[in-house]
Amino acid sequence: MLSAMKYASPTTVAEAVDLLGAEPDARVYAGATDLIPQIRAGRPEPAVMVDLKRIERLCAIARRGSTYTVGAATPTADICAHDGLAAAFPGLVEASGLIGSDQIQSRSSWGGNLANASPAADTPPSLIVNEARAVIAGPAGERTVAASAVATGPGATSLSGGEFIVEFELDEPPARTADAYLRLIPRTEMDIAVVGAAARITLDAAGTVAAAAVALGAVAPTVVRVPDAEVALIGRRPSGDALVAVEAAAAAAANPIDDKRGTAAYRRQVAGVLARRAVAIAAERASQPGEQS
Repeated sequence: MLSAMKYASPTTVAEAVDLLGAEPDARVYAGATDLIPQIRAGRPEPAVMVDLKRIERLCAIARRGSTYTVGAATPTADICAHDGLAAAFPGLVEASGLIGSDQIQSRSSWGGNLANASPAADTPPSLIVNEARAVIAGPAGERTVAASAVATGPGATSLSGGEFIVEFELDEPPARTADAYLRLIPRTEMDIAVVGAAARITLDAAGTVAAAAVALGAVAPTVVRVPDAEVALIGRRPSGDALVAVEAAAAAAANPIDDKRGTAAYRRQVAGVLARRAVAIAAERASQPGEQS
């Protein structure tokens, strides 16, 4: 006889850790916008589904000093409506607003988007260029890692048994800093990225690039940083030959596959174009007084 899948909704991190420790086949979720479709498609059901949405810490947005803390299960709708996050991280907030429909965004979250470990997820590239940190809880307590260290491959993460993401930490960006995120999808909305590109640019007083971060999604098993593009920007104005170098570096860094959404060659070309455009948008935002931190 088949046993019924159980549902649990803890109200504290400690309670969630205990539930996971008591049942090795338990699984947490921070929205279930990926988990439910996966189960319906035939993936084995967990013995216990642990809903994180009732844990206050996991659904809170706070600013402590110069650091923003965003609960891993915070609905992306709440993130998009937060004026402080939108001002400090416009690209990351824009990426958050691209996850599904309005209804889905009442459930979707950064924690779920990252821990699902889809190469085409929208928020991980922006989390990575903004150097977000993930606070992870488990049987051994809490630890903090770079968001870039969570996904290790399609559907695979560095989380150990019984661990889950509690919250994200983001340092307020320096002055004259801004980010941007762009993606290409086959349809006009509610589709999976063929390529995604995130960029964060810091300008000095002369308008040249003092710091840069560029990352690509959907072109490799995990998000890809593009150090050659970043180096090409430092000390130069974000225009002309510098943007040409960004496009070439991003295309070279992409290692995509052929699938029904696009060929590898097409994805490499798109990666270059989107990276160049994302850098230009981030730089323009960084140059506008009042539009960046």
